[in-house]
Amino acid sequence: MPIKLPENLPAFNILKNEGVSVLGDVQASRQDIRPLRIALLNLMPKKIQTENQFSRLIGSTPLQIELSLIRMSEHKTKNTAATHMQEFYKSFLEIKNEKFDGLIITGAPIEHLNYEEVSYWDELCEVFDWSQTNVFSTIGVCWGGMAMMYHSHGINKHMLNKKFFGCFRHQNLLPSSPYLRGFSDDCIIPVSRWTEMKQFELDQQSEFKTLLASKDVGPCLVENKKRRSLYIFNHLEYDSLTLKEEYDRDMLNSKIVSMPVNYFPDDNPNKVPSNRWRSHAHLLYGNWINEIYQTTPYNIDNVGQN
Repeated sequence: MPIKLPENLPAFNILKNEGVSVLGDVQASRQDIRPLRIALLNLMPKKIQTENQFSRLIGSTPLQIELSLIRMSEHKTKNTAATHMQEFYKSFLEIKNEKFDGLIITGAPIEHLNYEEVSYWDELCEVFDWSQTNVFSTIGVCWGGMAMMYHSHGINKHMLNKKFFGCFRHQNLLPSSPYLRGFSDDCIIPVSRWTEMKQFELDQQSEFKTLLASKDVGPCLVENKKRRSLYIFNHLEYDSLTLKEEYDRDMLNSKIVSMPVNYFPDDNPNKVPSNRWRSHAHLLYGNWINEIYQTTPYNIDNVGQN
C-alpha cells in the first residue's frame, strides 16, 4: 500500500517518478482500510528536501500511510516559501487535539545553542509531553532526538571540537531488535553534527538500549521502550548528495570545514559519491512502520490510553 500525499505537494510527483507508490485523496478514499497516521514535525530549514527524504522512506512499506506535515506555531522559516508552508503545513496548535500512530521529529541546525535558548523550546517541550498521550511511537532525529532525551531524562549533548562529518561504519548491537530486522552486522550511516551523546551517560539509565553505535562517532540508534521512542543521532534519511551539498555550502561560505570522511571516491570532491546506506534506511523506517502497525490500537482514539 502507498503513502497518501496531497497531489500538489512536490514530494508527490518526485516519489511517483521514482517508483514509490503514492495515493491522492480520491484514490485513498476508495480503500477500505484505516491508514496509519504519521506526523512529521519538520524543523529543518530546507523543508521540501526533508519532506521528500522522509516521505520516500515511510512510503515504501506495504501499508497505507497518511502523512501530516507539522511546524512550530510561531516560528517563521526563512528558506521555504510562505505559500508552501500555508498550503501543506499545520501548526502544532492546530493538531494538538489529534491522535497519531507515529511522529518523526527532525533535527535542526542549532546545535550551538543551549536548548533553552531556542526560540520555540517551550512549545517543543509541549510536543514532547503531548507525544506521550497522543502519539503511539516517536522517532527523534539528530538534534531532535538529543532534545527529546534532554527534556525527558536530563541527558545533555556535548559539543565537539571538530564536526563529525561523513560516512561512518556502525555496529549492530542488538540483532534481535524488531527495528533492526534484516540489518547487516554493520552498516554505513551518514553523520553531520557538532554534538554527541555519551554512551556512559545513556548506560546510567536502564530505560535505554543502544541498538546501533560506532567506535568513531558513538551511539547512533537508541530505544526507550517505556516511552515508545527511538532516538537516531545520525542521518539514514539523507540523499546521496546531501553531504556534498553541505560541504559545498560551507566551502562557498568560506567556513573551515573538513572533507566528509569516507564519502567521496578517492577523497575527490569532483567525483560522484555512492549511496551505501539506502537499503538500511528503508529497513529501519519500514521496520518502525511495521511495529506500529502490529501494536497500535485499531481505534486511533485509544492511542495514549494505556
